[in-house]
Amino acid sequence: MQFLSYEEALKIVAAIQEEEDIENANKRILTVYNYDDREVCWFDYDQVMEALKEEGKTQGKENVQDYILHRIPDWAKDM
Repeated sequence: MQFLSYEEALKIVAAIQEEEDIENANKRILTVYNYDDREVCWFDYDQVMEALKEEGKTQGKENVQDYILHRIPDWAKDM
């Protein structure tokens, strides 16, 4: 999978919301929305937190946003 550059992702991503996974009770996801308020993609909350931990980073909002913005799939620009 190819990812957008950080700068391209900033032009597309309007919000990252922590939400409950409607298909799995007690599971959280991080949903990415564009400026048209459409879902772009989502990330598993636990996986993102574990990845940040492995990178030695805190699980604060800024680190979560940075992690996600570096991993927006390139097909997101076609939405």
